[in-house]
Amino acid sequence: MCRLNAKHLSKLEFPKVLDRLAAHASFSAGEEQARSLTVATDLQEIRWRLETTSEARTLLDAKPETSIGGAHDIRPLVEAAQRGAVLPPPELLDVRDTLVAARMLHRTLSRLKGQFPHLAHLADRIQLCPEIIAEVDRCLDERGNVRDDASPELARIRREARIAHDRIQDKLQSIIQSPRNTPFLQEILITQREGRYVIPLKADFKGRIRGISHDVSASGATIFVEPLSVVELNNTWRELQLQEQQEVNRILAHLSAQIAARAIEIEQTVEALAELDLVFAKAKYAEATDATAPTIVPFQPAARPGRQENQPENTGHSSSTIRLIGARHPLLDPQQVVPIDVVLDKETQVLVITGPNTGGKTVSLKTVGLLTVMAQAGLHLPVEQGSALSPFENVYADIGDEQSIEQNLSTFSAHLTNIISFLDQADGRSLVLLDELGAGTDPAEGSALARSLLNHFRHRGTTVFVATHYPELKSYAQLTPGVRNACVEFDPETLGPTYKLTIGLPGRSNAFAIARRLGLSRNVVESARQMVSSGELRTEDMLTDIHRLRIQTAQARDEANAARAEAEKLARDLRQRLGAIDEERQEILDQAREEATTELEGLRAEVRTLRRRLQAAAAPLEALSAVDEAAAALADEMEDTTREPEPRQLLISPDVPQRPIRAGDTVWVHPLNAKGQVLDTDGKEAEVQVGPARTRVDLDALELRISAPPSPREEGLGEGVTSFRAAPSPGTRLDLRGCTVEEAIERLDRHLDAASLAALPWVHVIHGKGTGALRRAVRDFVGDHPLVSTYKAGGDKEGGEGVTIAKLVQA
Repeated sequence: MCRLNAKHLSKLEFPKVLDRLAAHASFSAGEEQARSLTVATDLQEIRWRLETTSEARTLLDAKPETSIGGAHDIRPLVEAAQRGAVLPPPELLDVRDTLVAARMLHRTLSRLKGQFPHLAHLADRIQLCPEIIAEVDRCLDERGNVRDDASPELARIRREARIAHDRIQDKLQSIIQSPRNTPFLQEILITQREGRYVIPLKADFKGRIRGISHDVSASGATIFVEPLSVVELNNTWRELQLQEQQEVNRILAHLSAQIAARAIEIEQTVEALAELDLVFAKAKYAEATDATAPTIVPFQPAARPGRQENQPENTGHSSSTIRLIGARHPLLDPQQVVPIDVVLDKETQVLVITGPNTGGKTVSLKTVGLLTVMAQAGLHLPVEQGSALSPFENVYADIGDEQSIEQNLSTFSAHLTNIISFLDQADGRSLVLLDELGAGTDPAEGSALARSLLNHFRHRGTTVFVATHYPELKSYAQLTPGVRNACVEFDPETLGPTYKLTIGLPGRSNAFAIARRLGLSRNVVESARQMVSSGELRTEDMLTDIHRLRIQTAQARDEANAARAEAEKLARDLRQRLGAIDEERQEILDQAREEATTELEGLRAEVRTLRRRLQAAAAPLEALSAVDEAAAALADEMEDTTREPEPRQLLISPDVPQRPIRAGDTVWVHPLNAKGQVLDTDGKEAEVQVGPARTRVDLDALELRISAPPSPREEGLGEGVTSFRAAPSPGTRLDLRGCTVEEAIERLDRHLDAASLAALPWVHVIHGKGTGALRRAVRDFVGDHPLVSTYKAGGDKEGGEGVTIAKLVQA
């Protein structure tokens, strides 16, 4: 349960934070929840609130369209319906819109329950009330008009009213269009007066058209007359209008009664929506302030300081955790506020902050207190990661001018009265913030009273932050266990505060430095220095040296950090450049490989074309010599190609010995990719018969296939020779389904070549049935192919017309 006093929360400006939080709410109920947000003290409750805010930030980041939608605070409307009031259509639509928004949000969060359990838990309180949504949609359109089919009676009344209206219009049109009546009319039009249709008659012709006068124009020149012939028609139309209004009121009353019957569920839904809206507002406010979630840690047992005489005994003293890193006051300009680090170790219970006026002491106190209560309210804090706080059960603040003219109290008396109000209530789980403790009275007495009050809080185990000008408190903090000095820094060069908080060092007065900077005579300043005790001067000089060394250390650290960051940046840039160079090199290699592959495929295609022409040619030898030269040139180009994606191995009979090629041998001609018969050799070249043509080929381009009959001097040389391995088999099945005709023919040609090299007897070409285009192209191609002897369709168990079996020519 929250025990924090509203007066102390106001001194910390917590209501102003809540006003900024409410600005991020989507509807009035959410704003009300934001402005009345309480501060929790239970550890688990605080953690639950912070985790819920974190879930909302994650959800809005992943799904920014998530919102409360068109929700309204409809609780007053529901209460009115419970009292028997008939809600008008706009208010009924507000109820419908709120229930629709609740249903959409419930569906979203229920679907994401595993990822956002806290939000889903809040959404489980939503009551859907689908029958109210359906009934309002059935009876009202989006403009709030009651639909004709809202009830059968309303549909009948409106149908008859339209008929009656048309009859009136027809009758009046006949009157004003009649040439006999035209001279008497001011204008040829039909208008309304008092809900009845009339025509404008010139005042000079009053009585020319018999009827009832309903109105006269401002000038008196026109009389608005309801002709007697349409009186009964107008009466009928008006009666139907009254019946229509009665039926509409009955329908609206029916809808209002339905809402009143589900009043408890609807109010519970609005409250659930308001809580979800508050959570979403916390998430949006956290994003706006660049906040992070602090860690909430329990109080830790701590050693009790020695008890002094006349001091109350501290029972249950425990150590609090306050670790605020890069803390910023949330109400100050984020572009100008200076972050501070407030980190108390386990031994520190009281922090004494000293320094010049306007140096930031009060802001530091408010920052600590305000961020503490914000965290316990479930708000993320404008701090860096790693910040942590304990859940204080009380936060007391004595900050600001407490002077009260009405109570005739001085500043000192007002401050002391406020401190007395919580003096005996503050305990080991309380946070006390004291600004200018003991000020407003005699310095010696005020200083002594301040030290006594701090001893009182210290022995009760209270965590205390105090801002003071008393130099005696610096020594007190230095010599008292559990008390530590801190200061807000001041730049003597600019005469301005830096607003930075330094823990561990007391503040300096800087009075002499400020006086000199403002132009006070050196003699006056030196005279003043001589009036100060040498001990105090040595203390000030020592503090100045310590601050100077600290600044130098900080500068050295910053320079080291900057140098390290620069080195890391250079290393990253170098790695990126090396990576880019490696990628570029790989791209060049891949491109060169692709170009080589493309050129190789082109060369192979030209060789296959030449081979077919050689095998099928019947031309004179003169024509074949040109083909021979072209084949030789292509062979040279293929020899220059350094890499080939899939090099082929020629089929060499294992029984053929390795020896020089001679006339009569059957050989495989590499450039032509065909078999031939050696006719003659001259040591470097051989004349080869390939089909009906002859050509001369380098001996290095020939592979022995079948030996010629051995000459007598060569008999007996066949033993002990090395055999060559057969070419790899591409398989007897080739599946061309899904290929275009061009792709299929190219793959089939390569497969037949490889199958012939592997000495396969046949190839099963699977092309499917389809439209038959691919089948016809395959069979036309294999019918003309020199390596195919015959072909046929597959059998019933082999695929039928979807397969072509090509039988290969055997060597």
